[in-house]
Amino acid sequence: MEKIRFRSEEIPEEVDFYVLEQTKVNGASYILVTDSEDGDAQCLILKDTSKEASSDSVYEIVEDDVELTAISKVFEELLEDVEIER
Repeated sequence: MEKIRFRSEEIPEEVDFYVLEQTKVNGASYILVTDSEDGDAQCLILKDTSKEASSDSVYEIVEDDVELTAISKVFEELLEDVEIER
C-alpha cells in the first residue's frame, strides 16, 4: 500500500495517509485514503484540484454529499471487499 504525506496550511505538522485506490471520473482524479493499514480505519475521499500545469498535486476532501455518494460507490465497486460508510 502506497503511503503519501500531506501538508496543509491549516495544520502545522505533516500527516501520512495510505492510498487504498485511485480513480478518474469525468476528468477529475480521486484517491481513497486511510490513516491506518490495519482493520477498520477511517477513510477519506480526496479530489485532485491542482492546475494541469502544476508539478504538485493539490487534494481537497470531498464534502459535497452527491459527489461523495457517487465516488464512494465507484470505490466500493473497485474494492469489492470494502464498504464505505457515509
